[in-house]
Amino acid sequence: MADASGAEAAPLRQNGSANLVHRVPIESLGAGDSPRSGGVDHEHVKVLAEKLGELPPILVHRPTMRIIDGVHRLNARKLSNCTTVDVVYFDGSEEEAFLLSVESNVRHGLPLSLQDRKKAALRILFLFPEWSNRAIAARVGLDHKTVGSLRRRQGGPAVEPNIRVGLDGKVRPLSATEGRLRAQEAIAQNPEASLRDVARSAGISVETARDVRRRMELGNIETPCEDGGGKPRVSVATRGISARQTEIITTLESLKKDPAVRYSDDGRALVRWLESRLIHQEDTDRVMRIPAHQAEKVAAVARAVAARWSEIAARLESRQSSRV
Repeated sequence: MADASGAEAAPLRQNGSANLVHRVPIESLGAGDSPRSGGVDHEHVKVLAEKLGELPPILVHRPTMRIIDGVHRLNARKLSNCTTVDVVYFDGSEEEAFLLSVESNVRHGLPLSLQDRKKAALRILFLFPEWSNRAIAARVGLDHKTVGSLRRRQGGPAVEPNIRVGLDGKVRPLSATEGRLRAQEAIAQNPEASLRDVARSAGISVETARDVRRRMELGNIETPCEDGGGKPRVSVATRGISARQTEIITTLESLKKDPAVRYSDDGRALVRWLESRLIHQEDTDRVMRIPAHQAEKVAAVARAVAARWSEIAARLESRQSSRV
């Protein structure tokens, strides 16, 4: 199981011999790195001893022969004077063995206490600080907000890793700003690159890549903050943009700065509405790929929409003239 850090947040998989059951001497097994701090519950052992034939094999870390899951089952066999036990081996690292022990204890058997689950979460935060709160919470049986609180308490690299690995195992940059800047650079170097390729290279979603490209076409260029943190500055660049497009960019920027627009719900909605209806080169290219036998119909729709916009423009200009 591996990603940039050597681990992933997806469920652990056992090795190819995971389904093979081996019978081994009890004395050959050592105590495992258990997340359970209360030790063996002897009453629970007595209950298990009464149904030995129903108990599944215990899970053992083959490189160290330490128990990952099944201490109570093992003690039940000892109580019944058994000298051997059925085991299934796991061949991963010791860190992975601990994770598997936590998962196993959370899923079945004697429940872990809240304190034990929190301790397990703290240890996972130390081992894999890049894992998201939700990914860790799913393993230890806690709410993701509780894991977030533990992360802040622990501090250090657990609080500010460069990436986060989600519950789905995907690696994402912790700062969306860094991903957007990488996407911007990728688009500048190869304007013909597909959105999917840009997203993959920048470590962002396709929709975020689409938004970065749209902003670049409008001339909104994001630059890192001088202190390296916070939100990026956005500058308006007009080089390589037509005079008409520059005019549109300038007008929208002016609208955004006008307090009458900026501090009005209708005003902000209008700006978003106008931005969403701008036609970019990508949109034009898509329209031009329409089958030839449908071109006339699409052209008719385009003229109808243009006529509607012309009507809106005329009414706005008329409204302005009446105020003069």
